[in-house]
Amino acid sequence: MRFDLHIHSCLSPCADLEMSPVAVARCAREAGLDGMALVDHNSGLNAPAWREACRQAGLGCLFGLEVSTREEAHLLAIFDTPEAAAELTARVYEALPARLNRPDIFGDQPVVNAHGEVERLETRLLGAPCGLSLPELRDAVHARDGLFIAAHVDRPVFSVFSQLGVLSGDEGFDACEISAHADAARWRERTGACPLVRSSDAHYLCDIGRAWCEADLSAWSVAELRTALRQGRIRLSPPA
Repeated sequence: MRFDLHIHSCLSPCADLEMSPVAVARCAREAGLDGMALVDHNSGLNAPAWREACRQAGLGCLFGLEVSTREEAHLLAIFDTPEAAAELTARVYEALPARLNRPDIFGDQPVVNAHGEVERLETRLLGAPCGLSLPELRDAVHARDGLFIAAHVDRPVFSVFSQLGVLSGDEGFDACEISAHADAARWRERTGACPLVRSSDAHYLCDIGRAWCEADLSAWSVAELRTALRQGRIRLSPPA
């Protein structure tokens, strides 16, 4: 099974407005992917549309968020259900600063349906860091049986290494994610025993399929992925 655990929809203010869930699901199938996780910045509001779009495309779907913590580290929270993503969204919203989005500066944040039609615009500033610390987010994710993944650890900004310097080993990550161009061997030296995944972090339709993982899974679920990670059965795409 070929999959990507980090893809955005148009709800993320930095993503292209063409990234509706239905367009993303269609492009994912065309790119040869079997499963995907939608992880918009600090919000899971497009999860219902994602579920229906993936059902229509015959694509395995998981639901989550890319949360910016108090430390300004970007972390992925991935769940089996839209309901779990909605619960974490509510927790993150409580911790976001009371600031409104400025679409002219940061971009629009449309909540859409399965047909790609805009139902409303999210007014919260989703690009801001929330008040949850890394340990608080870890506990909230694992309490909901989710995967907790350090996003794009190879990047010089908004990664656990750029913000924290080193890992203590007690962060509780289920995996560390590297970007499409990263050298996996180099980052295995820095992440130690923590499993690696490679994702596209797609913000544009043309990014879909440029990076992925493969594993023999009996089902597309958090539990199967967690087992495959712990057993070292995840294979990464070569650097793009």
